[in-house]
Amino acid sequence: MQSFIYHCPTEIVFGRGAEHAAAEKLRAFGASRILVLYGGGSVLRSGLLSRIEEDLTSQGLAFLVIGGIQPNPRVSFVREAIREGLAADVNFVLAVGGGSVIDSAKAVAHGIANPTVDIWDIWTRKTEITKTTPFGSVLTIPAAGSETSDSAVLTNEDTGRKIGLNSPLNRAVFAFMNPELAFTLPREQIAAGASDIMMHTMERYFTDVKETNVFTDRVAEALIRTVMESVQRLLVSRKDYDAMSELMWCGSVSHSNFTELGRRKDFSVHKLGHELSARFDATHAMTLTALWGSWARHVYRYDAARFAQFARAIFGIDAGTDEERARAGIRCMEEFFASIEMPTSLAGLAEIGTLTKGAIEDIARAATANDTVRLGVFHPLTCADAIAIYEMANH
Repeated sequence: MQSFIYHCPTEIVFGRGAEHAAAEKLRAFGASRILVLYGGGSVLRSGLLSRIEEDLTSQGLAFLVIGGIQPNPRVSFVREAIREGLAADVNFVLAVGGGSVIDSAKAVAHGIANPTVDIWDIWTRKTEITKTTPFGSVLTIPAAGSETSDSAVLTNEDTGRKIGLNSPLNRAVFAFMNPELAFTLPREQIAAGASDIMMHTMERYFTDVKETNVFTDRVAEALIRTVMESVQRLLVSRKDYDAMSELMWCGSVSHSNFTELGRRKDFSVHKLGHELSARFDATHAMTLTALWGSWARHVYRYDAARFAQFARAIFGIDAGTDEERARAGIRCMEEFFASIEMPTSLAGLAEIGTLTKGAIEDIARAATANDTVRLGVFHPLTCADAIAIYEMANH
């Protein structure tokens, strides 16, 4: 096993009614003026936001509430929230929602702590940050894992770029996780969330590290199987508490970096998918499942044994050569995505459909910064590789 450093400082409060611990925890932490961020109307319709406001009031905490965060979170919203947060002199940011809300909260927290710097300059690494405002989350969607991760993404609507930022400063102080808050999610959002969790794990599983790392492998494999079992149960009954609990916890564990110890992230599929989300506002997880099979078929020969191990661990495929088992595992993974109604090609993305050759070349050049950046580590992708993957998925 390779050497590693692991630090996940987020305090997690998990279980029924977990959100009611938020106000007391924030007060004990020393927060006094809270900026509460949320997305759409679901937290209003469910009464969740009202309950949180009541809890904050009961603890004597002042708060400012701003809603309207969209999927593929926008830098324009973040800039406005930073301005309002600074005007209110807030000292804690609380996200109520899923990954887009939490990622936005991370960006807002950074911006409030660095008021003389434009947040996009931080995201594009023109400016390195050394401080942030404390933040936490009340999770409503098991998917992105942003509640425990060191990463966040933002989309710049003006330039059409979607960029991820990894930093220890992206770690939340608290995560309040009540699986019951996800009971009202629509079927497609549960499927997308489960797919996102699986992809976060697979982007760590398929890497360039060849040293034996048995425990981390087994954690990742068990997590993927658990997600597959849980989402199938939830698509039958969305109020299956045990299945939702497993899904929610798997999302947090996967993106906390615990499934990558001793190896490096690949995340090339994410980077290819980000270009589609930024240009077409496509659902993040759907871009990943639409591309994964094509990426896998393009790269598996560089370590067929790794893909064969995956096929055996996830689908019980033992027969054949490494290459035969690798191809069978890729096919089974695509079949699973299709079984939960996730796309396995670009044609399955309603916002995109099939692309012209010129469009594919433009997107590939953007993904690789005109072929100056190699994507991933399993088999670092050139612009030509990106074009080949997009073209293979273009049906």
